[in-house]
Amino acid sequence: MRTRSTARPRTALALLAGLATLIGFALMGTLGAATAHARTATPLATGLHVSDGRLLEANGNDFVMRGVNHAHTWYPGETQSLADVKALGANSVRVVLSDGHRWSKNSPADVAAVVADCKTHRLICVLEVHDTTGYGEDAAAGTLDHAADYWIGLKGVLAGQEDYVIVNIGNEPWGNTDPAGWTEPTTAAVKKLRAAGFQHAIMVDAPNWGQDWQGVMKANARSVYDADPTGNLIFSIHMYSVFDTAQEITDYLNAFVAARLPILIGEFGGPADQWGDPDEDTMMAAAERLDLGYLAWSWSGNTDPILDLAVDFDPSRLSAWGERIFHGANGIAATSREATVFGGAPGDTAPPTAPGRPTAAALTVDSATLTWAAATDDVGVAGYDVVRVSGDTDTKVASSATTQVTVTGLAADTAYTFAVYARDAAGNRSARSATVDVTTEAGGGTPGARCAVGYRVVGEWPGGFQGEITVRNTGTVPVNGWTLGFSYGAGQTVSTMWGGTAVQTGGTVSVSAVSYTHTIAPSGSVTLGFIATKGTTNPAPTSFTLDGAACTTA
Repeated sequence: MRTRSTARPRTALALLAGLATLIGFALMGTLGAATAHARTATPLATGLHVSDGRLLEANGNDFVMRGVNHAHTWYPGETQSLADVKALGANSVRVVLSDGHRWSKNSPADVAAVVADCKTHRLICVLEVHDTTGYGEDAAAGTLDHAADYWIGLKGVLAGQEDYVIVNIGNEPWGNTDPAGWTEPTTAAVKKLRAAGFQHAIMVDAPNWGQDWQGVMKANARSVYDADPTGNLIFSIHMYSVFDTAQEITDYLNAFVAARLPILIGEFGGPADQWGDPDEDTMMAAAERLDLGYLAWSWSGNTDPILDLAVDFDPSRLSAWGERIFHGANGIAATSREATVFGGAPGDTAPPTAPGRPTAAALTVDSATLTWAAATDDVGVAGYDVVRVSGDTDTKVASSATTQVTVTGLAADTAYTFAVYARDAAGNRSARSATVDVTTEAGGGTPGARCAVGYRVVGEWPGGFQGEITVRNTGTVPVNGWTLGFSYGAGQTVSTMWGGTAVQTGGTVSVSAVSYTHTIAPSGSVTLGFIATKGTTNPAPTSFTLDGAACTTA
């Protein structure tokens, strides 16, 4: 099974994406009549619904999604994921399901359990069928009509859940081959669900593998919207490497807003790849400015790890992409507001009290367990962030929905200072707790100078390259929880890494181990791969350190 990221541009996309501005966006600027207003929902709107181009709750409260995608159908055993996503501040989650055409069908009982899990963790649940991905270009893809039949088979599970569930008929339901073919089956699937009695808000994805670079969804949005007798239809654009400039992003979103047609960013990625560098900063800033929802791809389990928000489904080990989404500018922690259907106050601006000073126990050579007294909040504490304190700065190292967490990946015989923040469901953050100082145990995990590093460039292209680093333990004891250091001298910048988590300041790069590279056995090695940008020259680093000790180069 290939649990593929939907971020990767498909056949011919790299060659044709540059035409988007010249052809696609020019062809579709009208969105029907740009001044026409989306009609107010009919009395069939019993829960989440659309009115005047906005997604509202049943009580009329504006709801702006701030969440992530979760690959449930491929990882059904990762049942802690929704709790972890909520603890990090999300108010919604888009859940990958299968109608059985391409992957194992998610049963009614399984879908009911997913909905219950969403409700338990106070998340609005967007359910999507992934089997439709790339129809017309990918021979394995299923039709929207088949997906609609699947939803009708789930009507008994979904009826009555209109306050909590949005039905996303099919993921990226058309490829790059004749994308104009998207309009009719999309309209037909919407009508089929309405004829079957579905009262839920329905979401439809764009063609061109979700990115609509030829503008078919934009050009036909008005007619598709008008085909829904309830008016409770939401358009979803997926933004990856096609959307690599601020102008493209703002033009696309502003067109829907001006036409009062509901739109959200149903998937998006930020890390650069060989097809381009998505402008996630503009995506998130524009979504916040326009009060539009966004759902980042994806929580964990991608075959291409650059888009894992959390490494190995571990919320305490967010990737650089995960840190950007949850804790960066216009990120989830700062902008998410819980749906009022769960009892939250729409105007909650009061932060929780500061948690108690943490205490440390169960110290090992590479971990420490911290426990603290709970914070209080006028609505409720949603979770805690543990930070490492260094001078006037702090860096998040773990999250928890409880008052205890084990911080891993530490260096042996090293002093650390930790503190804790509390968060509520509205995204308000407490003052920082008092700090605690801990020193990890000394042990055989520190390699001293017993390491050798090999570095090579796998491939290059204008402005970028792919590299590989092999770290070998030349000593007689295991290396555990290591940190590799090196520097670039010609402006190279690591944008994506697998096998380790990279943090770069100027030319200095620090790479920490991930779970599957955590231990390097005596005479053993681990290999890291990465994508980086470069200028006209690309000299290799001249020296490497492991846990601060110099390594030989191989």
